[in-house]
Amino acid sequence: MIAAVDIGGTKIAVGIIDTHGKVLSRLECSTSPERGYREAFRRISEMLRATSETVKTQISGIGIGSTGPVYPLTGEFGDVNFFPNWKGENPVKDLSEIFQVKVAIENDGDAAALAEAGWGAGRNKNKLIYVTVGTGIGTGLLFDGQIYRGVNHSHPEIGHHLVDPSGPACVCGFRGCWESLAAGPAMVTWMERNAPPNYPHRRDLTAKKICELAMQGDDWARHAVKNESRYLGLGIANLVTMFVPDMIVLGGSVMKSAILFLEEIRRIIASCCGLVPFDRTELTLTSLGDDSNLIGAARVWYHHFGAESGTRAS
Repeated sequence: MIAAVDIGGTKIAVGIIDTHGKVLSRLECSTSPERGYREAFRRISEMLRATSETVKTQISGIGIGSTGPVYPLTGEFGDVNFFPNWKGENPVKDLSEIFQVKVAIENDGDAAALAEAGWGAGRNKNKLIYVTVGTGIGTGLLFDGQIYRGVNHSHPEIGHHLVDPSGPACVCGFRGCWESLAAGPAMVTWMERNAPPNYPHRRDLTAKKICELAMQGDDWARHAVKNESRYLGLGIANLVTMFVPDMIVLGGSVMKSAILFLEEIRRIIASCCGLVPFDRTELTLTSLGDDSNLIGAARVWYHHFGAESGTRAS
């Protein structure tokens, strides 16, 4: 059985995944990065032991998917915004020493792409792009079964490509990048700037709340959704024009309300991608549910060690 660790900005999930991608046991806790890497590592180790005891099995490998940047070849964290003091820490090395098994790590977008390609909607697709839309925008690119990597095996930050040069400043140093305009917080910012002072739902707005209000017919929420749809569509259209993949899989918390966005996204793709066969790129939602990142973390192990160990998940 392969153990999986999904490390996000707000929570860490741990689980045991069988060879068909089914989650057999699962635990999670808050990330609490301010408490330091060692404390997080302690909790991860405890949850790994607990989940393996629940299914009464011995862990035979550990896969990790984490918000990035991470360095798959060394196993180290890079300069992650969410974990400002974790740079250089090495969960691959640390978990390998504790559990005496092989461990691998990838960016969580790449991990989710591997999950969809191996156990989800993207089976038998040669060119697949995974896009997760939530607190940020993350992507994973799989071409002919391999993760696309840049120089020094780096993960391309497609969530930070330029969409509107007049847009807001982003933590990456750019203005008007895709994430700053189309991630969940961008919807909240739009509402805060545009809804009137007496708007009754102004307090404690979240992307989830805005989507719920839009479903209920709230005019301002529907305007926010339309703005969000436009920028999501422009970014996805760019991916179609640049890569013309077989499939783009959409996931993340915002895409739980995909019914609000998909029609406009498809309209924008059709109007912007005239030089490529855009209609041959299938746009679909993640098929693995809320545990797609966790399942992807297990798939990371198979991607690194499956052929070597003589085991391949179907």
